[in-house]
Amino acid sequence: MIGKIGLVFVPLACVLEFTQGPGLWLFVVSALALLPLAGWMGRATEELALRAGATVGGLLNATFGNAAELIIAGIALGNGQLGVVKASITGSILSNLLLVFGLAIFLGGIRQERQFFNRDSAALQATMLTLTMLALLLPAFFELTETSYYHVDPRLPSHAFSVATACVLVVAYAANLVFALLTHRRMLGDADDGQHHEPSWGMGFAAGILVAATAGVAVMAEFLVSSLDVATEAMGLSEFFVGIVLIPLVGNAAEHMAAVQFAMRDKMDLAVQIAIGSSLQVALLVAPLLVFLGLVLGKPMDLVFHNPLELAGLAASIIAVNAVARDGETHWMEGAMLLAVYLLLGSAFFFIRTEG
Repeated sequence: MIGKIGLVFVPLACVLEFTQGPGLWLFVVSALALLPLAGWMGRATEELALRAGATVGGLLNATFGNAAELIIAGIALGNGQLGVVKASITGSILSNLLLVFGLAIFLGGIRQERQFFNRDSAALQATMLTLTMLALLLPAFFELTETSYYHVDPRLPSHAFSVATACVLVVAYAANLVFALLTHRRMLGDADDGQHHEPSWGMGFAAGILVAATAGVAVMAEFLVSSLDVATEAMGLSEFFVGIVLIPLVGNAAEHMAAVQFAMRDKMDLAVQIAIGSSLQVALLVAPLLVFLGLVLGKPMDLVFHNPLELAGLAASIIAVNAVARDGETHWMEGAMLLAVYLLLGSAFFFIRTEG
């Protein structure tokens, strides 16, 4: 019902765009319109996955899991807003690992003294997160080395190294899919909520909804990005804060709600899979695709994150989640600690805007 009611923001955003309404209102309404559209994309993907089987279903979820955010970032990249694009990458990882995972553990832990999940699966994802941390830190250290040690212009080699890094990340992601969905599926175990759902939509209807929702997301993302400069000035926010906090919240809202709901039903395997798995998708699939898209659009994008606070937050979040996830059990205090880290980082990202 909420998804249907929320669709009213789609035509409202179109009216604001074509009547050249206030940029701030266009930004807010477009963001609100993205929420139900992302939810419908997720629902259509689930319906297609139920009909296609586990392997193809897993690939569908991998492809469309972060489609809304990829579209938003891709449009921002086409507009040359590289700072927003990079901030949305790290922001999505941070929000999934700290806000979503923390909230899921906290609310689930209020109902259950302890909650348990597949330790082998969590350990694999924690290891992949470590690879993610190294891959996103290395380009920054590479540029620092080129500049400080060799005293050369780092731009060309930094971009080339980022492209090489993107290729490695895509291969690692593909290997992870093969491992989880084919060769070691039994060891990791299928996340199951205890119910065997039957598809309620026909294949054609689900595909049509997916195409329509994806098109709607693309249009709303265009409106959102086009009004970004006016909105940030009106709200007194930096583009960095919008990219690292607001855009990830909008783009991943449907997944965020799903993870928390599963945790509250004591289905922590699913909550862990959504929260950590979505972060891995962003780092291993979305970020490399944006690098490749930049080459196609003539807007070269590297994976060099210059903000030390951004890199420190990324490393801290991955280390914290490794500590929480590896033992296969959680309680509400662990969730509270993850939420505290996210609030601290969010506050820092908000106030750092005064430094330009």
